[in-house]
Amino acid sequence: MAAGASTASVIDGKAAAAELREDLARRVARLKEERGVTPGLAVILVGDDPASAIYVRNKGRAAARAGMEAADIKLAASTTREALLEAVAARNADPSVHGILVQLPLPGHIDAAEIVDAIDPDKDVDGLHVVNAGRLAAGLAGMVPCTPLGCLILLKRTLGALEGRKALVLGRSNLVGKPMAQLLIREHCTVTVAHSRTRDLAGECRAADILVVAAGRPQLVRGDWIKPGAAVIDVGINRIDGGGDKPDLVGDVAFDEAARVAGAITPVPGGVGPMTIACLLENTYAAACRSAGAEPEAPR
Repeated sequence: MAAGASTASVIDGKAAAAELREDLARRVARLKEERGVTPGLAVILVGDDPASAIYVRNKGRAAARAGMEAADIKLAASTTREALLEAVAARNADPSVHGILVQLPLPGHIDAAEIVDAIDPDKDVDGLHVVNAGRLAAGLAGMVPCTPLGCLILLKRTLGALEGRKALVLGRSNLVGKPMAQLLIREHCTVTVAHSRTRDLAGECRAADILVVAAGRPQLVRGDWIKPGAAVIDVGINRIDGGGDKPDLVGDVAFDEAARVAGAITPVPGGVGPMTIACLLENTYAAACRSAGAEPEAPR
C-alpha cells in the first residue's frame, strides 16, 4: 500500500439504512398481520423552509415504503403557538398516530422546547421529550433520539460487542452528545464526554477506541488526534467553500487524514445521515407495537 494511503474501512451508512428499512418492512407487515395495527407517523411542518420541506417529504416517502401510514401537517409560518399546540394535542389523541415529529427549527416566535414537551412521550419519535431523556438515563425503555441510535447501530455492525471499550463523545448536546453517551454506557463502554472547554482535547481523543464526533465545527478532529485502529463516527455535516460551484459537504473530522489512522470511519455524506430517517421509522414501529401491547421485534 502506498505511503499515506487510506487504511480504514469506510462504514456505509446508506447500505446499513437500506438493510434496516428492508427488515423494518418485514416487521411492520408482521405487526399488521398479527395485531391489525399499521404504524402511523405524523410530521408537523411550520413554515416553508425549503430544507425542512425536503426532509419532511423524504420522511414521508420512507415511511410509505416501509408500509407505514404517513401524514404531513403543513402550517403557515405565521401559525400561533396556540394553534401549533392544538395540532400536537389532536395527534396525541388520535389512536391511529403512533409517532409525532415536529420539524425543527420552528419560527422564532414559537418556543421549540414547549412544543416538544407537549408531545405525548410515548409518541415522541424524535426522542427529545424530557421524559424520554429520563428513561434513557435510568435504563428504561423509551424513545431514543434518532441520530445517536443510528450511530450505535453502525458501531455494533462494525465492531460487534462494545463492552469494555473506551469511548469518547465529542459534543454534549441534548440531541446527540448526551444520549449518545448514555447509549454507550448501556453497552458497558467506559465513556468520556468532551467539548470545547475540555483540556487537551486531542489527547482525550487519542485515548479512545470509539470516537463519536458531534461538535459542529468543520474538520475539527485531525488525523493525529485518532488512536490507530479506532472506530470514528462523524455526525457533523458542514457546508464550506471548496472553490466549486456549490459548497462542499464535510464532517467534523478531517476524513482523509483520519482514514489513514482509524480502523473504521463514517464518510460525510453517506454515513450517519441515512441512518437518522431509518431510526425515526424504527421508533415509530416501536411505538405502534407498545400501543398494541406487543414487544417490538428487534432487527435481524
